[in-house]
Amino acid sequence: MPKTKFQTIIFTILMTFFMVYVMICYNIALNLGGMSNQVFLMAFGELKIMWPIAFLLDFFLFAKPAEKLAFRMVTPEDRPIFMILAISSMTVCLMCPAMSFAATLLFKNPGSEVIAVWLQTTALNFPMAFFWQIFFCGPLVRHIFGVLFRAKK
Repeated sequence: MPKTKFQTIIFTILMTFFMVYVMICYNIALNLGGMSNQVFLMAFGELKIMWPIAFLLDFFLFAKPAEKLAFRMVTPEDRPIFMILAISSMTVCLMCPAMSFAATLLFKNPGSEVIAVWLQTTALNFPMAFFWQIFFCGPLVRHIFGVLFRAKK
C-alpha cells in the first residue's frame, strides 16, 4: 500500500486506469448487445475523458471518506486483507454512482430522464465494479504497485 504522496498518486493512477478501462468496455458491450474485439479499441475514446474524472474524484474527493467509512467496520489491528476489502468496498460504493452520473451526462443523452438513466446505469455498473475491484483489479494493481515499489532490503 502507498506510504508517500507520490506512491498514492501512482497507486491512484493505476487503480483508476484499470477500473475505468474495464468499466467502459463493460458499458460499451452492454450498449452493443455483447462483447467483441472492437470494444477494446472503442473504449479508448471514452477513457481519455473518464480516466481523469475518476482520478480527480478518487484522489481529491472520495479516498478519505472511503477510508473513514471502512474504518467504521475494521480497525488497523485487523488483518490487512480485511482493511483492503473494506476500503475497496467503500471506494466502489462512492465512486460507482459518481462515475455512473458522469457517464450518464457525457455519453447517454438522457434528456429529461437524467435521474432514471443515472439510477439504471448505477444499478448495472455496481455489481461489475464491485466484483472487478475485489477479485481482479484490486489484486492486480496491488501486485503491480508492489513490484514498482518493492521495499529495498
